[in-house]
Order: sequence, then C-alpha cells, then structure tokens
Amino acid sequence: MEELTFSSEAIVGMLRTKLEEDWMALPAWARNLAFRLACLQRPEDAWLLRVAAADLRAFGPDWHDIAEGLVREAERLEPTREG
Repeated sequence: MEELTFSSEAIVGMLRTKLEEDWMALPAWARNLAFRLACLQRPEDAWLLRVAAADLRAFGPDWHDIAEGLVREAERLEPTREG
C-alpha cells in the first residue's frame, strides 16, 4: 500500500494495466483517488492530466468542470507549436 500511495510510477502503471484489461474493473471512486494521487505527484505530466480528464468525463457531468481544468493545464504545459 505504501508503494502505491507514494510512487506515481506504481499508480500510473496500475491505472494503465487496469484500463487496458477492463476499463470498468476499478470503481469510479478508486479511479478518481488514483488519478488524484498521480496528478498531485506529477502535476506537469500533460499526458496524465489528459487521461485523468477523459476518465472524469466518462462518469457524468458533475466532473466536467474539473476535467476542463485539467485539459487547460495540459494545454498550458504543451503549447501548440506553429511553424
């Protein structure tokens, strides 16, 4: 439990595995908690922020505002390159 709580790599690895195996294998509250911990530990990981946002959108409109905030932050971290 300690490794999962304090290692963003373990959390992200578990999420990737579970989401690839069976998207609904983890209850929404467990996914939410795992994404929150991972995003707190890796606040500048645009990919993770986007995946967390997509996951929140899948569980209803109550989470859409938070998901939009995560997307905006990911976009801020990875500005569009024109050129």
